[in-house]
Formats: sequence, C-alpha cells, structure tokens
Amino acid sequence: MKKYILCLLWPWASLVAQESIQGIILLQEGSASVAVEGANVYWEGTDVGTTTDATGAFRINKTNKTNQLIIRYLGFITDTLTVASDAKITHFLTPDLGSNLDEVTVVQRRKAIQKSFLKAQNIYTVNSTELLKAACCNLSESFETNPSIDVNFSDAITGTKQIRMLGLTSPYLMITEENIPMIRGASQAYGLTFIPGTWIESIQITKGAGSVVNGYESISGQINAELKKPFSDVPFFANLFSSVNGRNEVNLHGNVKLSDKWSTGIYVHGNQRTQRFDKNQDNFLDLPLSKQLNFFNRWQYTNPEKGWVSFLSFRWMEDQKQLGMMDYRPELHRNKQSVWGSEIDTQRFDSSLKIGYVFPELSYQSFGLQMAFSRHDQKAYYGYRNYNIEQQSFFANLLFNSIIGNTKNKFKSGINVTHDRYIEQVDQLDFNRVDYAVGGFFEYSYDSLEDFSLVTGLRLDHHNRLGTFLTPRVHLRYLPVEKTVVRASLGSGRKSANLFAENQTLFGTNRELVIRQNGGSIYGLRPEKAWNYGLSVRRTFSLGSQEFDFTADYYVTRFTDRVVVDWEKESQIAFYNLEGKSQANSLQLELDYNPSKNWSFRFAYKNEQVKTDYDRGYFQNPLTPKHRFFGNMGWENERNEKGAQWRWDLTFHQLGKQRLVATTRDPQGSFAPAYGLWNTQWTRAFNKQLEVYSGLENIGNYRQNRPIIGAEDPFGTIFDAAQVYAPIFGRMIYMGLRWNLN
Repeated sequence: MKKYILCLLWPWASLVAQESIQGIILLQEGSASVAVEGANVYWEGTDVGTTTDATGAFRINKTNKTNQLIIRYLGFITDTLTVASDAKITHFLTPDLGSNLDEVTVVQRRKAIQKSFLKAQNIYTVNSTELLKAACCNLSESFETNPSIDVNFSDAITGTKQIRMLGLTSPYLMITEENIPMIRGASQAYGLTFIPGTWIESIQITKGAGSVVNGYESISGQINAELKKPFSDVPFFANLFSSVNGRNEVNLHGNVKLSDKWSTGIYVHGNQRTQRFDKNQDNFLDLPLSKQLNFFNRWQYTNPEKGWVSFLSFRWMEDQKQLGMMDYRPELHRNKQSVWGSEIDTQRFDSSLKIGYVFPELSYQSFGLQMAFSRHDQKAYYGYRNYNIEQQSFFANLLFNSIIGNTKNKFKSGINVTHDRYIEQVDQLDFNRVDYAVGGFFEYSYDSLEDFSLVTGLRLDHHNRLGTFLTPRVHLRYLPVEKTVVRASLGSGRKSANLFAENQTLFGTNRELVIRQNGGSIYGLRPEKAWNYGLSVRRTFSLGSQEFDFTADYYVTRFTDRVVVDWEKESQIAFYNLEGKSQANSLQLELDYNPSKNWSFRFAYKNEQVKTDYDRGYFQNPLTPKHRFFGNMGWENERNEKGAQWRWDLTFHQLGKQRLVATTRDPQGSFAPAYGLWNTQWTRAFNKQLEVYSGLENIGNYRQNRPIIGAEDPFGTIFDAAQVYAPIFGRMIYMGLRWNLN
C-alpha cells in the first residue's frame, strides 16, 4: 500500500528551475477593475505560454529568445509588451473597436455564467451577478436560474429543497466549500440551507467525473462554493429580506484590513419564520416554523513577495425547525399520539486552515495544505419516530503542483486523509460507526494553449469499509474549428450510502423500514460504485450581427453497485443492493443569446432517462421527470453617473410528467401532471452602494393537490408526506435591501 502511494506522489519528471515573470490582466468596467480569466500570455515566436486564472493572474517562464510578451483575448486588441525588468506586470485590455463593441460589453458585463473554451473539464462558473437574479437566501436556492441543476421539492412538511444533476440527487454530487468537502453524511438533507447566499462569491459546477484531486466520491459531478474573502470584500455589507411566507432574514458582513498582509472578516446570518400557513386546508403547516443563527469568522494572510497565502476560518450555526399540524405545541403534544408534530434541532461547528506557498524560483511550482474539522449534531423526532445523528469529521489534503519541462505539461500530486465518526439513532436502534481513508493521487495536464487539452489522473485509496481501490479520471478538450469546442470525460466514483441521513423524507411517513443485509460493511450493504462518461459540444456562431452560444451535453452514469431505495410497496421502504441495472442518461441542449448589451436570453431543454431495477421491474425513478424546459430573460439599463440602474429577470421552468409510486392516493401506473413555474425579480440600484429588490416566485400560484396522504390520520399506516412533486405554499412575494460601504 505504502509503495503505491509513494509512486503516485513521486515527482518522477525533472523540473526546470527558471526565473519567471508575474502579472495580472484586467479590463476597466466603469470605475471597477475586472479580472480577465482565460487570456493567452506567451512570448513572441516561442511555444512558452500560459493563460490567466480566475483572478486574472499569470506566471510565465522567462526566455532568452525574446523580451516581447504577447497578450491576446477574444474581443480585445492583442497587445505586445516589452519586458525590461522582473517587476510585476499589471495590464489593462482595450476593446477591439473593429469588432462588435456591444458584444464585447455583453461578454464582460453580462457573463453571469462563464463557460471556458480553454478548460478540459466541463465547468460552469456562476458569479455573484447570477446569484442576485433570485431570492437565493442560501445555497439550495442559488440554482433557480441555472438549467444544469434541478431544484426539487423534498417533501410536504420540512420546506426544504433537493438538488439534482444529471438526473441524480445531491448525495451523488461532491459538494465542497473552497474545495473542502462540506455537504456530506449527516448534513445531506439540510446542509445546503446552512450556507447563506450572501456569503457566496461564486459557484463552480463541474459536470461528470471531477478531478482526482478532490476525492473519489464524485459520481455525477461537483459543486464548489467559493466564499467571499476579507481582503477583497467590501468593508461593510447589509442585506435585509422579507417574504409573504413569513420568512425574515438579515445578513451583515464586516471586513477589516489590519495591515497590508492581514485581513479579517465577520459574517452574521439570521433568519426566522414565525407565521403559520395552511393554504391547502389539510391542517398541516405548509412551511415549518424556523430559526437559524449563523456566525462565520475568517482570517486571511497574503504575502505575494514571499509567495504565501493562508486562510483560517471558524463557523458556528444553530438551526431549529418545527413542523407538523397547525395546532401542534411541543410542550403539550410531544411523545403523544394525539397531534402530529416534529422538531429538528441542528448545531454545527466548522473550522478550516488553508496554507499555500508558491516557490519564487520555480514557475508553477507550489504546495498547498488544507485541514478541516466539523461537528454536526442533529436531534429530531417526527411524530412518534426519532432520528438523531452526530458526525465528527476531519479532513486533510497536502497538494504539490509543478511542471514537466515546460508550462504546457503540468502535474498535481498529493495525499489526503478523512476520518468520520457517526453516532446515529433510528427509533430505538443504534447505527454507530467510524470511517477512515487515506489516499494518494497524481494528475497530469497537457495544454497546447490552442486546440487541445488533456487532464488525466489516478487515485489510490484505502478505506476501512470500501477496501483498497483505484479511481481513474480522464478529461479531453479539442477545438476542431474556430469557435467550437468538444469535451469528453470518463471516470469512476464510489461512496458509502448513509441510508437515513440521505433519505430523511422517509421519516415523514409511517412506512416500515427494511434493510436487506447481504454481509456488506455499511448497514450490512455493499458500497455504491459507478462509472460516468460524457460528451459536450459548445459552438458560438453568428446570425447576421447577432451572436449565439449553443451547448449540447450528453452524460451517462452507470452503476455497477448501488443501494436501491425502494418505495414501490405502499407500506414499506426497502433498502437493498442492486441486482440488475441502474443507469442515468442525461441530455441537455442550451442556447445563450445576447441581442444587445441590455438584454440576455437563455433557453434549455433536458431529457433524463433515470431507471433502476426494482423488485417489481425496471422503471424510471419516481418523482424524476423525463423532460424539462427552461427559459430566462434579463434586462438592465446603463448605470448613470451616480451608478443608478434598473435590472429585471424572468425565469420559466416546465417540468414534465413524473412517475408516482402506488399509494391509496395514486393508483399503480400514475403520473404527476406536467406543470410550469414562473419567477421574476426587479432590482433598483440607487447608486453603487444601495439597492432594493422585489420579486415573485410561482407567479401562477401552482400548487399540488393533496400533498399529504392520510393527513386526516397522521398516526395511521398510510400517512405519507414524501410523495411531493410540486409547490405546497403557492405564490411567494418577497422584497429586500442591499447596502454596502466601499
């Protein structure tokens, strides 16, 4: 085992020590300087080059052949700089007036979702501009205007939303916070609501198998949330939010630059809902009563002269929910079978340390250390059922980056360790366990800077329950012609199925829980394993003077082993290992169109065939529509000299029919009807510091009829609040205010 890990970590290629030049590429947008990602930087007449990263920064080896540095970026004038010293370069691009100036402005000002032509992986970057288009109070609500992520309704009582990608639910996604695993295990059901939307700087969505650097658990993709940094965030920010569904929220950010190297930030989030609603007259709360307090403190140290950067973060959160019948009072009715109710109380503590160092004498050579500890403690009861879970997790990752000969050939190698301790109680049964794993990885990247890129990696992990196994991942990018990029990926993934934490909707039913153990190491079941492979084609083209951006993605996830969650028998929920086939095929067609610098349009169609072999046959997974349509249009006018501006967005979701499992409400072979949802938002910016916004979600007031089965007898055998396919509350109106001090 040790020999294999050493092989993965061994820097087998000789590294060339060279002096280098650093710099940053920017463009001017009004009074703001905007970083340019993906600009080509290379020495004239040579093959020595690089591209700028998300912050606009680059580092390039010096050469004795020339001192003429070329900077090229589509839509802007190609510049040639004469480099006469080792001083750091700061360069602003100039729009190419010979091309369509409006288009250039659109690309930089309206590209709220960025798709790169240069990366081998199929990654979408969602920035803060896109997040402001909806009432994204937390991470789970940040995808309403993104067609790649499906937002679904988990059940009729908790008010939470579940996300899917490539037809699979969030447990098959790796969800990280600044590349540290975050939403996993005990936090799967509600963890997305624990990251406030105002804390998020950007979100990176990776379709298909991700990088081996991030671990082996990613099966259908990865979502990474980058949080705001004290050094670059505004000194003070306040956000107030209120909605007619009774939710009130406040967010406060404060950042202080203690010196030219040290900064610290304190972020406070609070929300509550105290009003009781029962619009469908079933005597159950449409939305839970809730309260959350969330405190986050982070410290940032940056020393570019020495090559050091580090972050130290602490977070504490408490979240309380009360759900159930309208007249439920915990002090009177808890543990009594007279009035059905539930309370979910969660406390969570997170801490993390990130240290990065760039070797000044070697181009693209650096190391990074990530360490994180979290404690998640949830205590809950649902009627007469109890569910308590505590998870303590430790994660460490040591990463080394360098080049092989030149900057076209790069590699990453490293080792990481995870340790999870679960204390879990389901009704009167205890399911306690300890999971730990150690793994090493090596990833090689080749980038021609023009028409071809390759990223291939291999992991070797040893897990006390999953055993010792390899995880390969491959990503290819090819530009057959100008303005067309083709990507392909292949990789495997595996995970431990946390049966109850990942399926907490089952506690909103009185179904019998059955685990068909087969001698496996996790709840008596084998771990889940799958292969994911996919193809993506992106093409930008012109019709007359109008520019279009078209993307077609097709991905297949094929399970070689899976824990099947079987709801097909009305009185039972069965967990068992797959005997047969389970496969998710996802096709997405997307078109982006910016007819002018003020208007933007995005349309998408998605077809998802997600089928599993159940005891009763090979069916489409329940509550999973085969067809989805998406549309978004946005408008904004030019900011005036004071920075005042109007913005407007309209989003449409059309969900096709969804298969329903047979219940007393839904006969065998039933399907939920197709329906559409409209959302809109208006924003008025009075200047660069103050803006107000107001919006409507579910404008047509569409609601599911009879969402709770057996609501009249909640302690009876047929009670089931989990068969939900549409909104419960109906139309929601909200308004808010954002204020910052620059």
